Amino acid sequence: MPRQGHEGFVLWFTGLSGVGKSTLAEGLSSRLNSRGRIAYVLDGDVLRTGLSQDLDFSISSRHENIRRAGHVAKILVDAGVIVLAAFITPFENDRTMLRALMGNQFSEIFLDCPLEICRKRDPKLLYHRAESGLIPEFTGISSPYENPANPDLRIPTHLLSVEESLQILWDFMHEHYDIFSD
Repeated sequence: MPRQGHEGFVLWFTGLSGVGKSTLAEGLSSRLNSRGRIAYVLDGDVLRTGLSQDLDFSISSRHENIRRAGHVAKILVDAGVIVLAAFITPFENDRTMLRALMGNQFSEIFLDCPLEICRKRDPKLLYHRAESGLIPEFTGISSPYENPANPDLRIPTHLLSVEESLQILWDFMHEHYDIFSD
């Protein structure tokens, strides 16, 4: 039963740093909210400053961070919120865990972009700092990113504008979720 006039679900954006996860999540949230739909951006950087501030970037801490984020997303989804989760989520086993937790309320959105382009988009100079050894265990440099085996949607963000990517996401939601019936 919808609580907000629509069912809750999560679009889980995964990809390297600089691929456009937060940008697309924020853009989609704005579109949804302007149409009366309740959407919330659950951002990995924000969670790391609060709920997951006790975690480092080891593999076990990355897993725990995603586990926590998944449970927060599930609580919001159960309340009827459209959750737009922006997390690197580098490991396939964590993405599988999320899918098992949320079932058909979960869609994995792989934002695909070559590492070289992500480096160029890096306003915080994280890649430069990681390559200089200042950031240990940085995904794509000194820690692996496992490309999703079977994402629900793949968007090549290096080939599309933000608006084109948002339209693909909009069309995907229309095809997979009943949120615009009223």
